[in-house]
Formats: sequence, C-alpha cells, structure tokens
Amino acid sequence: MAVPDRQVEQRLVRRARRGDAAAMEAIIGHFQAPLQSYLSRLCGSRELAEDLAQETFVRVLANLDRFDDRFRFSTWLFTIARRLWMNHLNKHRPVADSVHVESRGGVGATPGTLASASEQRTRLRRLLDAAIDVLSPQQREMVVLFHQQGWGVAQIARQVNLPEGTVKSHLFRARRRMLGLIRSDASDRAFAEEAMQ
Repeated sequence: MAVPDRQVEQRLVRRARRGDAAAMEAIIGHFQAPLQSYLSRLCGSRELAEDLAQETFVRVLANLDRFDDRFRFSTWLFTIARRLWMNHLNKHRPVADSVHVESRGGVGATPGTLASASEQRTRLRRLLDAAIDVLSPQQREMVVLFHQQGWGVAQIARQVNLPEGTVKSHLFRARRRMLGLIRSDASDRAFAEEAMQ
C-alpha cells in the first residue's frame, strides 16, 4: 500500500479514533513498510526494526486522541518511532562511531570481477550499507529520511529539532564521509560516483 495523502490520513485517523478496526488496519497497512524501512536503516537490524515498528503502532493506536490534526499523521508516527529508537540507543549504549567496513563480506571485490549486473547491484548495495553504517546515528537518520523517505530539509529539521542549515551541514558531511569510504573500497572512481547517485 502506498502512503496516503493528508486528507486520506485524516479520514483514517478520525475513523480509527471512533474504534473502526478497518481504519486501524489501513493505517498499519499504509505505514508499516516505510516505517520498518526507516527503522531498519537507523538501527541496522531488521529484527529490532520490526520490534520498534510494532511498539510504535501500539503507542500510536493507543494515543490517537493525542494526535493534533494540524500536522501530518506520518510525521507524528515517525517522531514516535524515532523516540523509541533513541530510547533504545540510550539503554544499550551504541558502539563507537567507527565500524570496521573490511569485516563486511564482499565489499573488497572489484567491479571487474563481478560476473553480472545483479552481482554489481549487490556489491553496490553492500558498499552503501557499509557507508551508512559508519555514520553517527544522527547523520544516519538524516540520510535515511532525505534519500530513502524523500523528506525535504525543512521536514527533517522539524523532525530532529535542528535548524535547516545544521541539517544541510550534517547531510553534506555524511555524504562526503560515505563517498570517501566508497571511493576507498571501490577500485575505480566511476563506480564510486555511481554509488552516491
């Protein structure tokens, strides 16, 4: 299911507030995939992302009466998910910002050794995943919201409670760091440039 526009969101929320089970199911159906994708990128674990997404929906559906209709429901949903992720980080103290990319299987292969386009796409995905993994949690969140979720800088700034200029700086530094990592692992510059597009 595609993410609904604002009017559809509002109708679903109104129906769900009245106890309409179909509306609640529709909300979950529309937002489950993008929410899990967002959380999976943030935390690097599909299982944890599923747990956090489930907890997010439980909290959202239990607190629909607190939702302010002046805002997008999707923004409220992602804000709750982000807070749950931050709480998880605080409880489990994340590993230092430096991750050994060399330990990721297949990252050291050169494009010339790849036999097919499928293998090249797999390698490109691994390079991007490795590059995202070395970002700080804050930079990772911004990159995921901007590039994967398609959020604008202003929306990200509201989500993370930072000025737009700061978000732009974080995005610039994150992309530069990712590109540096990809270039150091890629045997030719063209492949690295392709990875960042």
